[in-house]
Amino acid sequence: MKNYVQPGNTITLTAPYAVTSGDGLLVGSIFGVAAGDAVNGETLEVALVGVFDLKKVASQAWSAGDKVYWDNTNKEATKTTTANTLIGVATEAVAGGAGDVIGRVRLNASF
Repeated sequence: MKNYVQPGNTITLTAPYAVTSGDGLLVGSIFGVAAGDAVNGETLEVALVGVFDLKKVASQAWSAGDKVYWDNTNKEATKTTTANTLIGVATEAVAGGAGDVIGRVRLNASF
């Protein structure tokens, strides 16, 4: 196939804000996880598929299979749908305590 470009598991994007390796970022409707550090406006590789531990809303319990959204204002994952972008599903339960700020998410990578 002469029009094939790449598998698309990772792509190069321009950081819409400063990110550190492992941070989630939203570029338009594309969500991914930064493969390295970048300042606002710098290009970087972004993973679109896989299972990642992401910063999540504190005091929000998750169950395996819950839909997970990206809150681009607070730069964290959440179960709240309003004004947020669907990014995948929780793969493990997470307690809802104030210190429970990491959730394991399988990225969707499709729209």
